[in-house]
Amino acid sequence: MMVIKLKKFIALILILSFSISLLGCGREDDSSSKTYIYEENPSHPTTNETSTTSPDPAPMISGNKKGSVLYAKRTDTDKTYTGLDPLPEIRLPVVDPENVRGISTKPINHSFGVSKNGEPHEISVNNQKLYEKYGALCLDTTGEKVIYLTFDCGYENGCTEKILDTLKLKKVPAAFFVTLPHVKSCPELIARMVNEGHIVGNHSVNHPNFSTISRSKMAEEIEGLDNYLRAHFGYSAPYFRFPEGACSESALDLVQNLGYTSVFWSSAYADWDTKNLKGKQYTFETVTSRLHPGCVLLLHAVSPDNAEALGDIIDYALAQGYKFKSLSE
Repeated sequence: MMVIKLKKFIALILILSFSISLLGCGREDDSSSKTYIYEENPSHPTTNETSTTSPDPAPMISGNKKGSVLYAKRTDTDKTYTGLDPLPEIRLPVVDPENVRGISTKPINHSFGVSKNGEPHEISVNNQKLYEKYGALCLDTTGEKVIYLTFDCGYENGCTEKILDTLKLKKVPAAFFVTLPHVKSCPELIARMVNEGHIVGNHSVNHPNFSTISRSKMAEEIEGLDNYLRAHFGYSAPYFRFPEGACSESALDLVQNLGYTSVFWSSAYADWDTKNLKGKQYTFETVTSRLHPGCVLLLHAVSPDNAEALGDIIDYALAQGYKFKSLSE
């Protein structure tokens, strides 16, 4: 009788244990519902600027040879604003975080000079000589009559949609450098940029001065925005613009080693000041008078004057024999 009771007790314990394990399987919270498999890869995954299918995470950049990017492969199928599948999350390696090589940390506040008579200013020419060492761009020195149209986007005030309408009408590519607050505030516009074939470039998470922060913090700022675009837009592009053009040679080296191209500019004007607007005609005359072969043109997407004049600027440039190119070309 004692043996029978003992067997029944053991059986009851086994049944209870099995039931508890089944209950545990059905109680996953949000943090455990996404599974990640980590692996190393020597380069940054590709962007998918125009495709409407999931981007292939095959390597695009071969310059990141001093470290490895760590990826987290998502196994779920979350929706993104673009309709693309989410891209793997990345962990960027910080090469020489303490700058033991002693690369200059002297602040560089990018300037470009006002070009005239269809010639780039000497300041831009000299800047490009420095930037080339770090794979960065402010001026295309091939001599071709090309323009790279770029916009900085810190916040949204209703002008970007009109800018996108004009670009679509004129069939002109552009690059939009965005911060994380901006992306979160207008995801539909960011999705439109991606789906219409424009580059959505990295302008950092919080728009800090990169000449004053550590190399590790720089990497966090770039990685944070890239991963948000990957998770919510299924998109990544290897182009970075320093907030306010503030950097150092150490910062330029860090960005290059992370696998990104730093993009500056060779022509711009004070269009960011929305309290000092001067009208469509002023914008047209100012921008067109400063065009030159190899021009990397910076405009701000918050200027209604830019939105109004953009079509005429494009028509003028095309009539003068210029071609608008994407940074990816």
